[in-house]
Amino acid sequence: MVPAVAFWSGGKDSGLALDRVRRSGAYEVRALITTVNAEFRRVSMHGVREELIERQSEAIGIPVHRMYVGGRGSNDDYVPALRAALETFKNRGITNVIFGDIFLEDLRQWRESLLAGLSMAGVFPLWQEDTRALAQEFIDRRFKAIICCTNDAHLTQSAVGRPLDAAFIRELPAGVDPCGENGEYHSFVHDGPIFRQPVAFELGEIVYRPLLPAAETGNTSGTSAASAANIPIPAASGPTTTKGFWFVDLLPV
Repeated sequence: MVPAVAFWSGGKDSGLALDRVRRSGAYEVRALITTVNAEFRRVSMHGVREELIERQSEAIGIPVHRMYVGGRGSNDDYVPALRAALETFKNRGITNVIFGDIFLEDLRQWRESLLAGLSMAGVFPLWQEDTRALAQEFIDRRFKAIICCTNDAHLTQSAVGRPLDAAFIRELPAGVDPCGENGEYHSFVHDGPIFRQPVAFELGEIVYRPLLPAAETGNTSGTSAASAANIPIPAASGPTTTKGFWFVDLLPV
């Protein structure tokens, strides 16, 4: 098998991508790379506590490499941290990097351009597949996940803390991607075929964080929102109907 590392958000898409890769037998995943806010020690975009990512790693049996990003999460903060993380594994002879991206073409091109500059290659096991079919595969494979974050342009407070199951997918409003590929929601996977045992947690406080002007966050690429621990979360630049994000704080047991 070819050695590889996998980008790991702790959510549904990265879980399903890892499951696909393991079943294929083509790659041996040596490590999971997770982007963590250096100040608040939570997963970027998801707001999940760093400790829960460590517990996922232990339950899966693959070590996690935490990629700490300082500042306010702008590209000026993110890209140097990403290059350093990738070079760590390239120096170990690992040049294949697995992502759970599905159809965001510009993001894939950006990833592949950066990887090419390091003589590395991206692997996209879910690429351009039907997202409703992928959501069903996630459920059929007996994964279990919880909704940890929602974008208020698409989903309300009532969605956070819900299990990611058939009922959740069925009740999504029209225009919301079944896999949340446009950032409509994020999830935390706590059990399934890639886990040796479940990850125990409790639901904590549900909070709302409004978007903040770029001038207040130091983020010059657009606007940002803060997570359950006031972590800046970059939002799409330009016009947006997003006013903020709902989060549930997941507490390690």
